Amino acid sequence: MIGLVSYLTFFLTMAGIMAIITLGLNLHWGYTGLFNGGVVAFFGAGAYGTMILGGPSQPDQFGGFELPYLVALGGGVVIAGALAWVVGLLTLRLRHDYLAISTFGIAVALEAVARNAQWLTGGARGLRGFPRPFEDQIDNNFLFGVVFLLIVLTVLGLIWLSIERLVNSPFGRALRAIREDEVAARALGKNPVRLRLWSLVIGAAIMGAGGGLYVSYTAFVSPQDLLPILTFQIWAMLIVGGAGNNRGAVLGAVLIWGVWTLSGFALTRLAPASMQIDAGSIQYILIGTLIVCMLIWRPEGLLPEKIKKSQPMTARKAASNSTRE
Repeated sequence: MIGLVSYLTFFLTMAGIMAIITLGLNLHWGYTGLFNGGVVAFFGAGAYGTMILGGPSQPDQFGGFELPYLVALGGGVVIAGALAWVVGLLTLRLRHDYLAISTFGIAVALEAVARNAQWLTGGARGLRGFPRPFEDQIDNNFLFGVVFLLIVLTVLGLIWLSIERLVNSPFGRALRAIREDEVAARALGKNPVRLRLWSLVIGAAIMGAGGGLYVSYTAFVSPQDLLPILTFQIWAMLIVGGAGNNRGAVLGAVLIWGVWTLSGFALTRLAPASMQIDAGSIQYILIGTLIVCMLIWRPEGLLPEKIKKSQPMTARKAASNSTRE
């Protein structure tokens, strides 16, 4: 029983981290229309930044500053946002397809740097030994898992509330206006490039927070964590859950992470040995099939975006306006 609860805690922790990253992508695509193909780049920037700032010192290795946990995590978020600022200045004047290709290329370049810059990222071995928060005070691994799950859920809740307030503010309405009709938004005095840049930076910082929490939980990061499959997974979560709806983004993250883990478990335990060699490829096919089916059956996702319609003018207001005229 304890083993089952422990695994459920692990599952929910990882699903919560994925949900945080998906919320960042939802701000990009769901509310602004930015086709970000380099999700893993901002996740990786946050993960490596947190590890370098808060991890232990190692011989011939840059970093190991052993800063307090919150400082290291905040530094990873800032690094992810700074990377997005640079990327945005270079790419945000490009249109959808070209922006996706450019951001995907940046993600591939970052993975190559992580794999080869051994002095900075540890190379293919990665970096390990991050001091997980409260681990010294909590000797029981099960209890630590529960505490960290509560931390992840708290961060997820705070980010969810912050994005809800942001997208319901004039700034959020301007983002949706640019998404729907850039020419009309520009005619109304909005600056699409500047607004897109802010959206990219804020969403990337959220993805960086997900990367920092991932390092905090696993105490390890390597180039294997920066493979394009993570971008594919996050997009699947958003498509299935519903773009433009934060609840849909969280729901999609839990569902797709569940499908991914259950399919991996089934393939390793139930499939023939010859098929287990291609288990990863089968999982990709499964998720891809799920995306296609969702786009055919319910293209807006399980929880589609709800556009708040303006309230009809009351008779008193109409009469008042008529009298003024």
